[in-house]
Amino acid sequence: MTTLLPVHPHDPLLPALPTTVLPALAALTESLGIPRTVLASDEEIQYAWRDLPRELRDIPTNLRGELIARMCVAVSTGLFDGAMNYIWNAAILQLRTKVRNFGLPVVAQIQQSDFEEKHLVELQDSRLLELSLKLNLVNEDGFFFLDQCRDVRNNFSAAHPTLGTVNDREFTTFLNRCVRYALADASSPKGVDIGSFISAVKVARFNANQCSVWVQRLSETHDAQCQMLITMVYGIYCDPNTSEPSRLNALDICNALKAGFTSSLRSDLINKHSEYAAKGDEARHTASLQFFEKLALLTLLNESEQHAVFHRAVERLWNVHNAMNNFYNEPPFAERLLELSQQGAVPETVQEQFVQVVVCCNIGNGYGVSNAATPSYDRIIKSFSPREIATMIRLAVSAENFLGRRVNGISSCKQRFKQNLGLIDSASVPNGVRTEYEKFLK
Repeated sequence: MTTLLPVHPHDPLLPALPTTVLPALAALTESLGIPRTVLASDEEIQYAWRDLPRELRDIPTNLRGELIARMCVAVSTGLFDGAMNYIWNAAILQLRTKVRNFGLPVVAQIQQSDFEEKHLVELQDSRLLELSLKLNLVNEDGFFFLDQCRDVRNNFSAAHPTLGTVNDREFTTFLNRCVRYALADASSPKGVDIGSFISAVKVARFNANQCSVWVQRLSETHDAQCQMLITMVYGIYCDPNTSEPSRLNALDICNALKAGFTSSLRSDLINKHSEYAAKGDEARHTASLQFFEKLALLTLLNESEQHAVFHRAVERLWNVHNAMNNFYNEPPFAERLLELSQQGAVPETVQEQFVQVVVCCNIGNGYGVSNAATPSYDRIIKSFSPREIATMIRLAVSAENFLGRRVNGISSCKQRFKQNLGLIDSASVPNGVRTEYEKFLK
C-alpha cells in the first residue's frame, strides 16, 4: 500500500495540470518534426508540479509576484531552464531589496567607496552575494549554496546558451536553495549610520532617550556591524584626547549591550588591550583597564597576553589548514600550538576556537589528514581538560560550525572523530555530554 504524504495546511493550492498541456507538448514536437525527448518528460513535469507547493509555502505572500507566477507557468510546460531563471531573478531582486533596507549610505561607509542605487543595480550577481555575506544578509551556508545556484543558472538556465539540461529533481533543489536562503526570510537588518553614531557619541552627553535610541539601533543591526561599532567606541573611550562626556556615552552604550557580547567581540577587545600594552601606550592601556573594570569584565584580562599568543597561533594554523598544500605545511604550526598548550591552561576566551581548530585539523577533510602533524594533534587532544572535552563533543553534535559540518557530513571525518574520542580518558568526560560521547563511540 502506498502512503500519501499529507498536504501542509499552508501550501499554496495550485490548480491541477490541464489534461491538454502534456498532449499539447507531444503534438508540438511532432509538428516541428523533433523528438519529444528534447523537452522534459511528462513524468518530470508532473513530479516538479507536485513539489512546487511545498517550496512556494516558504515564500512570503508579498514576494509571490510576477516572477513566481512565470516560474510556475514554465514548470507546467517543463521549461525548467526558464523556471530557474525566473526564481533566480526573484532571489537577486530580494537580496537587492535587503541591501537597500540596510541603507545604501551605510554600505558606502562600510565599503569606503561611493555606493548609490546605480551601483547596486549594476552590481554583478557574484558581487551582490559577496556584499550580502559581508552585511550578514546571508550566512556562510547561504552564500555557498546561492553561489552554486549562480553557477548552475549561468550554465544551465535560459539566461545563456546551456551546457546541458536539468531534470525535475535538480530544478527542485535549485528552487529550494533560492527560497531558503534568499526569499524565505523577509526580514532585513538595518545598518547603523557610522558617521552619525560616532558624531553623537563625541558631541555631548547622552540623555536617556538618545542613549535608548542608539542602543536599539545597534541591537537591530547584524552582529558584524555591532561588533565593529562597539570596538570603535572602545577606541574612543581609550583615546586620551576624548572628553569625559564622550567616555561616559561609550560606557552607556557598552553597558547596555554587554550581555550580548559575543566571544568574537570579547576577543577583539582583548586583542586591542594587548596591542596597547605591546606598543607601550600607557595612556590607552590604563584607560582600557578602566573600561573593563567599569563593565565588570576585568577578569577577562588576567590572561590577555596569553590570549593574544594563542589566538595568533590558532588562527595561523587554521589559515594554513585551509590553504594549498596544507598537509605538508601544517606540522610546524601544529608543533607550535602543542608547545603553547603545554605551558599552561588555554585561556577561556579562545578555548572554543582552539578546540575546534585542533580537532578539525586532526580529522582532516574529505581528502585526508596531515600525517606529520597528527602526533601533535593527538598529544593536544589527550591533554584536553573536561571543559575542552565537553566543547569538542558539543561542537561535533551541532551542524552550525566547521567541526560539526565535517563530522556530520563526511563519513571519513566522522570515523576519525571517533578515533579522536578514543584518545580521551573516559573518566574525564563530563556527565553533561556523556550520552553524546557514548553515541559517537557506538
